[in-house]
Amino acid sequence: MSYQVLARKWRPRTFHELVGQAHVQRALVNALDQGRLHHAYLFTGTRGVGKTTLARILAKCLNCTANGRGEEGVTSTPCGQCASCQAIDEGRFVDLIEVDAASRTKVEDTRELLDNVQYAPTQGRYKVYLIDEVHMLSTSSFNALLKTLEEPPPHVKFLLATTDPQKLPPTVLSRCLQFTLKHMPPERVVEHLTYVLGEEGVAFDESALWLLGKAAEGSMRDAMSLTDQAIAFGQGSVRHADVASMLGTLDHRHILGLAEALADVDVQRLLAEVSQLAEQGPDFAAVLDELASMLHRLAVAQMVPDAVDNSHGDRDVILQLASRFTAEDIQLYYQIGIQGRGDMVHAPDLRSALEMTLLRMLAFRPQGVPKPPRTPLPLRSEPSGITAGDINAAAQVASTSAALPAPSPPVEPSPSESHRESDQRGEVAPQTAFSAQPSQAESEGPVIQEEPPLQEPPPWSVDTEVTAPEPEPAPVSAPEPVAELEPEPASFPEPEPEPEPEPEPEPEPDIVMPSNAMAENGSDTLDNALWLQSFDSLGLGGLTRNLAGNCLVESDDGKLLTLRLDPSQAAMQAEVHQTRIERALGEQGKPRRVAFYVAELPSNVETPRKREERLNKERHAQAVDLLNHDPHVQKLQQAFGAKLIESSVKPAEQLR
Repeated sequence: MSYQVLARKWRPRTFHELVGQAHVQRALVNALDQGRLHHAYLFTGTRGVGKTTLARILAKCLNCTANGRGEEGVTSTPCGQCASCQAIDEGRFVDLIEVDAASRTKVEDTRELLDNVQYAPTQGRYKVYLIDEVHMLSTSSFNALLKTLEEPPPHVKFLLATTDPQKLPPTVLSRCLQFTLKHMPPERVVEHLTYVLGEEGVAFDESALWLLGKAAEGSMRDAMSLTDQAIAFGQGSVRHADVASMLGTLDHRHILGLAEALADVDVQRLLAEVSQLAEQGPDFAAVLDELASMLHRLAVAQMVPDAVDNSHGDRDVILQLASRFTAEDIQLYYQIGIQGRGDMVHAPDLRSALEMTLLRMLAFRPQGVPKPPRTPLPLRSEPSGITAGDINAAAQVASTSAALPAPSPPVEPSPSESHRESDQRGEVAPQTAFSAQPSQAESEGPVIQEEPPLQEPPPWSVDTEVTAPEPEPAPVSAPEPVAELEPEPASFPEPEPEPEPEPEPEPEPDIVMPSNAMAENGSDTLDNALWLQSFDSLGLGGLTRNLAGNCLVESDDGKLLTLRLDPSQAAMQAEVHQTRIERALGEQGKPRRVAFYVAELPSNVETPRKREERLNKERHAQAVDLLNHDPHVQKLQQAFGAKLIESSVKPAEQLR
């Protein structure tokens, strides 16, 4: 089977056989049926989408004699059997003048062509001028054509076709009805090729048709030509391996292998895929381009699964692969891939540049993720319930974090060693905030504020120290504090009253709690009040802090902490954030599994984020009020008419 036989056999003969141009078909059919004909039509579009074919069909509609030879004989469904239709199909219709403007650009050619416009048609109803690639005409040729195009004789129709309508003068465009033919997507090309090969009885692989549809680049004519070439190359069949070898294109399965290796964080498999690619001698820059294109499709699949491009016929594979990445990883990999593409010109060789780009993706990915996450699709909808596997994995991470030794609060060596020395002398040491085990005193803000005065001479009895027998020196690592305490004068300062109980009501809600506030809470469960009070002590940062800050405590049974999440933040959910929150709770002595419940938040209950915003507004208002009452500011306002820009005021806490 040759290309001539295949192309001519399946060339559209009527509007209804034209593939993928229903919008143009509908407009022309209605115009022909209603007798509303224009004198000039302009068909635009990329190569091979059917511009000249559509013009020939329109010429047959204007000259078909099946319904008679008068004006009433114009039809939208040419018969294809009359003398006019057959002559147009065979290219011997006298009144269809086809001109290739690319080879006849001179003004003399155009004038010679238009000299016969005034004469009536010889064989048909209308004399049709089909000018292909009309944008190639010179300015003088357009000027010569313009007068005739503006006021043509009633028996003349102009059909213009071009791939670049921007090069046409506006005066020509304004005198034509313009129809833009669509670019053929790979799905439509594969659908048509499947039908044609099925009718022809040619065996084929569907994956091979997707390669042909991608290589056609939107041109149905190129797709038919490549299909005929593939049939000849494959000895009567269209197979994936034969088409890939004929086209010399990159096997898409290798790109899928690279993406799966990235999802599994498998460096060995990643380098093995590159090694297999190197055996085929590919363009490694094209490999990186294809990988970046796939990462774009994965990002679309996570947000809007229905909008995934199916240009390779792998929509289901892309949707399954998208659930194995976090949104952050895909965005990071895409950015690294784009930058690596630009850096390839500076690399010693393209293969090493590709490998370094892939390794950089894994080297800079967010750490601390115990396993490749499973992201529910789409990200913008409410996620489904937590599976048993996810809960077990999260519990394992939480228990591991809880088993690690919690960081002890910073302890000053001088006071603790002084206390040990006083105990060895038989003295009674006063209560302090420094203890090896957590106590209630550690959670009280004023005790922490009393830390600097502990550097002063201790307020205990010096007389007892003088009369007591000198014990044997204890092995201490730093004896300097003892040397400072012993020569103190015998003046006995009165013991200061213990400040711990009184300042308890003084701390305001915005004071940051110490890191062990949750561990010292008497209750085993967490409520929203404790969640607000100790949120800053969790030490969360970045996206994880933003996600947790928009949550309320829904319930806590001592094992599973359910957080109600604002629906506006539902797209931010990822297992990495859940794991970080569980780790932070474990470090505070509250090991929990964390689950998110997306629902509207009550307006009368504050989240940590809303609480922080409220406190910031209160601080800002207080700072503005202080400035307005400041005498210096008032003098400036009175002397110079100065105005206080309130938006520029920053509370002192925010400046530190």
